[in-house]
Amino acid sequence: MNSGLREHIEKIIPLTDVEFEHVLSHFILKKFKKHQFLIQEGEPVTFDFFVVSGLVKSSHTDEAGKQHIMQFAMEDWWISDYQAYFSQTAATLMVDCIEDTEVFCLSLENRERLCADLHKIEHFFRKKSNSGYIALQQRILSLLNSSAKERYVKLLGQYPSLFQRVPKTLLASYLGVSRETLSRLSS
Repeated sequence: MNSGLREHIEKIIPLTDVEFEHVLSHFILKKFKKHQFLIQEGEPVTFDFFVVSGLVKSSHTDEAGKQHIMQFAMEDWWISDYQAYFSQTAATLMVDCIEDTEVFCLSLENRERLCADLHKIEHFFRKKSNSGYIALQQRILSLLNSSAKERYVKLLGQYPSLFQRVPKTLLASYLGVSRETLSRLSS
């Protein structure tokens, strides 16, 4: 299990055993059950989460009560409400478990300490942030410029396992379509 985090980090930077033990000492391992919240809207955001096993989603519910899925996160992915995490303000998103989930939790204080202790880790987080910015830009452009069918095909091609793990209503919300439209797209 610890090796999953190490392998993830070492895709970007190499670590000695001593360095990895130092990194690991700054994380807390937690388990959550299906439907449990990692983050609730309006609450402080204490952690950035690295998904060891399971599947979670971040979402926002608008004033009309419609849920908008922002992101899914499965094994080897990071998730949080980053606006609230970095600015230490109340969450505007909810993050909850679609499956039983195990995560490594990293507080902002420990993240800052790690980055100060190991330049390599600061480099790692910079690279991860850059990848996240790129993915977010691509998602926004896809929502603006692609048809529902194009978004569906792209998601299916990139993450086929999501279609076995995520209920269709959540996939429809992520794609910005109705459940009925998703059924038509998938037939």
